[in-house]
Formats: sequence, structure tokens, C-alpha cells
Amino acid sequence: MKPTTHALLDRVPTSLDEELVQKLLEDPGIRIERIVSTGHRSDDGFWYDQEEHEWVVVLRGRAVLRYEDSTDAVELGPGDAALIPAHARHRVEWTDPDQPTVWLAVFWRPPSGAKTIPTR
Repeated sequence: MKPTTHALLDRVPTSLDEELVQKLLEDPGIRIERIVSTGHRSDDGFWYDQEEHEWVVVLRGRAVLRYEDSTDAVELGPGDAALIPAHARHRVEWTDPDQPTVWLAVFWRPPSGAKTIPTR
């Protein structure tokens, strides 16, 4: 593997028809993406239900997540992160329409047979 660099906050588009998803690294068991949202949100009634765990951090902008099993929304701003276990049904309720929201997302598969993320 060769050393590479990524300027995560450079060349951020300010208007997009669809979210921009850029794979920064993909290897068996892990994927890292930069995602740019410009006012994007999940479609009404849509819930993500992923096979992978996801850790996401907002680098710039703002967003609101909602989990199906909670009435509370989770607001994220620069430096805020969320750990979303595999199969935790969730959606993006809102991203800032006035500035791009730049996310860094890390996805990985749970070990075979594991149902939850181990805690301390």
C-alpha cells in the first residue's frame, strides 16, 4: 500500500442534486467514506438498516439523525460523532441547507455471530 493524503475539507461542493459519497479506503472488513450533503435528508418513511456498524463524524456543517426506536433526534455539529450499531434503524432528518455538511464515515462488519458492539 502506498502512502496517500486526503484534504477532506478542500473542494467541497456547495450545491448537489444528490449526496456526494467518496470512498477513501476500502479493504475487507472496513470502508471509509467522505460524504457531502447540501440540505439532503432521508426520504420520508425510509430507514437505513445496515449490515455494518457505522461511526460517523461531522467535520463541517450540521445534521440531525433520528433512530427508529427513539423519539429524540440527535443533532450533530463540527466534531460531533455518532456510533451506529449494525441494524440500528436510523435516518438523516436534516442537513444544513445553507452550507455543506461534510461527514467522515467508517463502516465495518461485526465479528461473525456478534450482535452488538462490545462496550467497556
